[in-house]
Amino acid sequence: MSLHSRIHLHLLSDSTGETLENIAKAALAQFDEVDVVKHFWPMVRSEAHLDRILVDVASNPGLVLFTLVNGAMRQKLEARCRALGLPTVAALDAVTDALSGILGQQAKARPGRQHALDAAYFARVEAIQYTIAHDDGLNHHEWEEADIVLAGVSRTSKTPTSIYLANRGYRTANIPLVPESPPPPALYTLKHPMVVGLVTSADRLVQVRRNRLLSLNQAPDTDYVAEDKVKAEIAFARRIFADNGWPVIDVTRRSIEESAAAIINLYNERNSQDGTKATEGAP
Repeated sequence: MSLHSRIHLHLLSDSTGETLENIAKAALAQFDEVDVVKHFWPMVRSEAHLDRILVDVASNPGLVLFTLVNGAMRQKLEARCRALGLPTVAALDAVTDALSGILGQQAKARPGRQHALDAAYFARVEAIQYTIAHDDGLNHHEWEEADIVLAGVSRTSKTPTSIYLANRGYRTANIPLVPESPPPPALYTLKHPMVVGLVTSADRLVQVRRNRLLSLNQAPDTDYVAEDKVKAEIAFARRIFADNGWPVIDVTRRSIEESAAAIINLYNERNSQDGTKATEGAP
């Protein structure tokens, strides 16, 4: 590890700091073997609070990343960091300035305005509630109300992908495909939801299932992890997907986020072809 691989990262926000954390996480993912000490400071809305933070910044010098809309507090933070010889980055300024130029209006200095309890917020809450209530094949008589239905054999990341999609505002149901227990007929008559098949390689599925059994202190030598049985399950699922013309996502080398992004793209393409307007997070 190089001398510069350990850094202090100060994240200052006048709101929840969620946006700032996501930006920092995305940027740090571009670097290998970096030891980051994060100092997270949300809801910074008074100079007294900022003064306390600046004491820690001086004691642990590093990069200061911030989203503060109050002009006086921004100036104080930047001036103090210049005196300490520390770099500062206003995380949203470039985007806000570009939008201001295009729209021909000044941005409103409103802390945390993106977290207002608007219709989209309540739609996400409703989507999460729906998704939890329709996990693992539950309440299949209500699947027509879903935006997306995920189908796949056991341990193909259906539940975490469903929850991720729900957090983006998509009502998502999911069902495991088991050869010995055929899915309910309702799965084949859905009109509103987009049904997506999830598949993975047999090798990866065997390993994931073995790890699952070990975590439950169960013997990893059942048909559940037998390679020939696993291959038969995958073939069974693929036949169902092909027979019904459903799109298929291979999750073998995809993260949950990548799988969800591919599913959202399919959903938007489908809605565009149907002549409907699809907006991310508000289907």
